[in-house]
Amino acid sequence: MNTKYIFVTGGVVSSLGKGIISSSLARLLLSRGYRVTIQKFDPYINIDPGTLNPYEHGECYVTSDGHEADLDLGHYERFTNIKTSRANNVTTGRIYQAVIDKERRGDYLGKTVQIIPHITDEIKRNVKLLGKTGDYDFVITEIGGTVGDIESTPYLEAVRQLKWELGRDALFIHLTYVPYLKAAKELKTKPTQHSVKMLQSVGIQPDVLVLRTEKELPAAMLRKVGLFCNVAPEAVIQSIDQPTIYQVPLRMHDQHLDDIVIKLMDADPTPEPNMDRWNTFLHKLANATEVVNIGLVGKYVELQDAYKSINESLMQAATYLDRKINIVYIHSEKLTDSNVEERLKDMDGVVIAPGFGQRGIEGKFVALKYCREHDVPTFGICLGMQCMVIEFARNVLGLTDANSTEMDTKTPHNVIDLMEEQKSISNMGGTMRLGAYDCVLREGSRAAEAYGRTNISERHRHRFEFNDDYRQQFEDGGMKCVGENPETHLVEVVEIPEKRWFIGTQYHPEYQSTVLDPNPIFLSFVKAAIDYSKEK
Repeated sequence: MNTKYIFVTGGVVSSLGKGIISSSLARLLLSRGYRVTIQKFDPYINIDPGTLNPYEHGECYVTSDGHEADLDLGHYERFTNIKTSRANNVTTGRIYQAVIDKERRGDYLGKTVQIIPHITDEIKRNVKLLGKTGDYDFVITEIGGTVGDIESTPYLEAVRQLKWELGRDALFIHLTYVPYLKAAKELKTKPTQHSVKMLQSVGIQPDVLVLRTEKELPAAMLRKVGLFCNVAPEAVIQSIDQPTIYQVPLRMHDQHLDDIVIKLMDADPTPEPNMDRWNTFLHKLANATEVVNIGLVGKYVELQDAYKSINESLMQAATYLDRKINIVYIHSEKLTDSNVEERLKDMDGVVIAPGFGQRGIEGKFVALKYCREHDVPTFGICLGMQCMVIEFARNVLGLTDANSTEMDTKTPHNVIDLMEEQKSISNMGGTMRLGAYDCVLREGSRAAEAYGRTNISERHRHRFEFNDDYRQQFEDGGMKCVGENPETHLVEVVEIPEKRWFIGTQYHPEYQSTVLDPNPIFLSFVKAAIDYSKEK
C-alpha cells in the first residue's frame, strides 16, 4: 500500500483540539494494525519552542533525539505509544532557515528565491520525509494555527499542491467550532461555513469535517453543514466535549471516522480496532472513587499547560493504582515559612516542578524543607531535583550559602554548576543536554526498585548539573547519588533512603509516560503517596 497522507486543519478559533483529533485517529488506525505516525507544522518563526515562555506556548516537549517540540507531540506520544523525533515537528523558522542555507550554498543556481516554489517545496519535502524514511501506511500532518492566518498560508498552499500530486493518497480533515448562543438558544453553523469557504478559497476542499461542540448536534444540522460545505453527510462528524480527552478516540470510532478515512483513501481493509487495553484504562479512570492529593509546587501554576506532561503522568499513574488524582497547584513565589504548613499539610505527596531561573526558587526550598522534615513523599524533577540538592546542602550539610551557579555565580558552594562544555556557549538556542540518555541505577535503591531494573534511558532538558566534587559529602550526609550516566558519570538521581519516598531526577520522566505505558517512577511515587494517605 502506498503511504497515505492525512492533513488536519482548523478553523473559526484556535485551541479546538486538532492535536487530540489527530492523535485519536492515529490511535484508531494503529489499533487496526496500520503503521502510523503524526507530525505538527507550527507557523511561528522561532526555530523551535525551546526559547518560548511557557506562558506564551505552554510546555516545551522534548523528543528522544533531543528536539525541543510543541506540546502536541506529548499528546501524540501519550495516545500512540510511538516515540517522536525532530522530523515530527517543523516550524516556519526551520523551513526558512533550510531554504536560506540552500540559497547561501548556491543550491538554487542564482534563481530568485520565493515563497512559491522554494518555501512550499521545502514544506512538501518535510511532509513526505517521514513517509519515505519510516515505512508508514499513514502520515497524519497537523497544520498549526487557524485557516485565514497569514502565517499558515504557505503551508496550505504546499498541502494543496500535495493533494494534486498524491490524488487518493491525500485527504483533508477540517476541524471547526459550532457555537451555542445561550440568549437565542441556538447552535450556529455559519462560522463553520465561512471557515470552509476560506479553505476552498485557497484551493482546498475538505473531505471530512469534525465539528467541535458543547451540545449534541441534530442529524438535520449535520446534513445541512455537509450540503453547504460539499462534504458527504456521513463524513460530517461531531466532537462533543468529553469528561477526558482519552474518550475522544472512542467517540470518533462511534461515528466511523477511521472507516471513512480508510474508504476514502482506498486503503487495504483491516479488522475493527482492538481497543481492549485502552478501554481498561478508561474503565479504571471512570470507576476510581478514592482520591490521592498531590501538591505541584512551581512558578507557572496559573497556566497548567506549562506542566502538561507532569499532570498527565500523575493522572495515568493514579488511574492504574485505582485512584482519582487531585493535583493542587501551589505557587512557589507565594510559599513562605509562615504558610507552608497550611498549604502542604493535606498533601499525600508533593512534586517540585522543573523550570529555569531565580523566580520562585526560595519557595521550592521552603516546600522541600517541610517535606523532608515531615517525611512527605516528594518527587523533584530537573530543577526540582537541583533544589533538593541545594536545600539538603544548606540545612543538613551546613553549607548555608550553597546554591546553583544559575542563581548565584559567586556562590562559595556551587553544589549545582554549569556543565564544563557549556561554559563557553552563549547562544541560548543550543546550550542544553537534550534528549534520551542512559542512566545506571544503584542496585537496591528505591529508584531501581521503582523501575524494576538498573539500566534505564530517560529524556533531559537542562544546562546545570550536580557538582561531582560534593558527591562524597552528600553520600556521607544521607542523600545518596543512586543514578548516574555510565559515560560521563554525571549524577542523574538522588534519594534519601531513610525517608518514605524522597527522590530527585535530573531527567524528565514525564516525557516518557503514556496511556498504555505509564512511567514506573510516577507509579512508584503515587503509590508512596497513597500509602502515606492511609497512614495519616
